[in-house]
Amino acid sequence: MELQQMRYVLAVAETNSFTRAAERCLVVQSALSHQIARLEGELGARLFERTSRRVRLTPAGEAFLPAARQCLDAAERAAAEVAAAVGEVRGRLAVGLIPTVAAVDVPAALREFRLRYPHVRISLRVGASEDLVEQVKQGAVDVAFLGLPTTARPQGVAARELARDRLVAVVAPDHPLAGEPVVDLRRLSAEVFVDLPAGTAGRVQSDLAFSAAGLGRDVAFEVTTADYVARLVGQGLCVAMLPAAYAPRLAGVVTIEVCDAPARVEYAIWSGFGGTPAATAFLDVLDIAAQDGLPA
Repeated sequence: MELQQMRYVLAVAETNSFTRAAERCLVVQSALSHQIARLEGELGARLFERTSRRVRLTPAGEAFLPAARQCLDAAERAAAEVAAAVGEVRGRLAVGLIPTVAAVDVPAALREFRLRYPHVRISLRVGASEDLVEQVKQGAVDVAFLGLPTTARPQGVAARELARDRLVAVVAPDHPLAGEPVVDLRRLSAEVFVDLPAGTAGRVQSDLAFSAAGLGRDVAFEVTTADYVARLVGQGLCVAMLPAAYAPRLAGVVTIEVCDAPARVEYAIWSGFGGTPAATAFLDVLDIAAQDGLPA
């Protein structure tokens, strides 16, 4: 079984097409098909169901895929370690972040990293804090930036606290509260809200604050991206609460201080059990020593 054969299988599985997979792998389709057929012969099972209209994994193919990914990741990591041993950082860097990260200018950090290490391939994943923690634990993400309530801390990963912030109210320019210098949770509890999905760390910050104050609120809209929060708020459909350091980036809305606002902490997290050379180099760009922040 060859690494190239596994790469071809992954490409077909991800594109659902032998033609697109061949284009991605920069080979002619006949060569790719031949190699996959050869692998199927070695395994004694078909990995794909092929029809004139579609290509999909068989149960055997579904079983093969995770191990193939792990094997390729191990091979890439081994090559990256060899390159690092001779002073060159290669391989991949997967960075995860919440939509409202504000403590780090991620694009600027990546620009600096790219200037120093041009041979590293970079991927960005935007998600919820709790999902990013799990992805770092599993090795799917190397370094992530997240925000948590002050009552929580990332578990099972290395972590560095980056900043503390408070939430502010975000309203439409013509909202009756838009001219107020400060409001409280009781006044806001009468409003219709847009927020992140229930149960996510970004949502819990506000839910805990209202609950602690003995207040309820109507979250009529749930979204997964902060940019869309601004679009809904700007239409006068609802109000929101967002980190004070992030809210000024949004156009077409007004921010208001909240005297009893919930607080949050932003963290950088990474695996505490030996990261890739690329991950260590990225932490260095952030002025974070990889050995800092031992797993909790």
